[in-house]
Amino acid sequence: MVQKLGRLKESPSQTAGPYVHIGTNPNFIGIHGLYAADLGSETVPEAVRGERIVVTGRVFDGGGNILKDALIEIWQADADGLYPGRGEHRGAADPAFTGWARQPVDGVTGDFRFETIKPGSAPYFDGRPMAPHITFWIVARGINIGLHTRLYFGDEEEANATDPVLTRIEHRGRVPTLIAARSDDSGQPTYTFDIHLQGDKETVFFDI
Repeated sequence: MVQKLGRLKESPSQTAGPYVHIGTNPNFIGIHGLYAADLGSETVPEAVRGERIVVTGRVFDGGGNILKDALIEIWQADADGLYPGRGEHRGAADPAFTGWARQPVDGVTGDFRFETIKPGSAPYFDGRPMAPHITFWIVARGINIGLHTRLYFGDEEEANATDPVLTRIEHRGRVPTLIAARSDDSGQPTYTFDIHLQGDKETVFFDI
């Protein structure tokens, strides 16, 4: 006898939200005492080398609405283009830099804001230099498999023009969805990177 499909529905542990914040960022939602600080929430220590920058933006759904329950992680190389961790064989990465951060978006405005350093250029798997970039991973209510994309810097036009990933994007009109504009109005270099999940401005996502 065929079982009822109701038995195959996803359980809370198989969905990304809203439960994701309970396990990953308890302090953010008011559950205190488990950790002194949520993992990945600490700002860049003073000892980290490189140009300090701010990355900010919002996540939009297909209808243009701002998502207010998204969780974002970023991964990046250090200022010399080296990645923290055992897999880095080109040299020693900055020991003060983790190369990773995690942050829920603001529950009222939907804004995210990362304080980090501008990464250096790292090689593609075939040795060609990639333009400086930051990898983003996004989950939210209804997004059961995290979405991967990249932020490239608008003031790195020469490097972006030859980047082996950007140049592989077939629909050239969508390349600007990966480029973050720079502003120095706040006194600190700030790059704005809005992420659109669907629609005319849909961000390029990578299947990795």
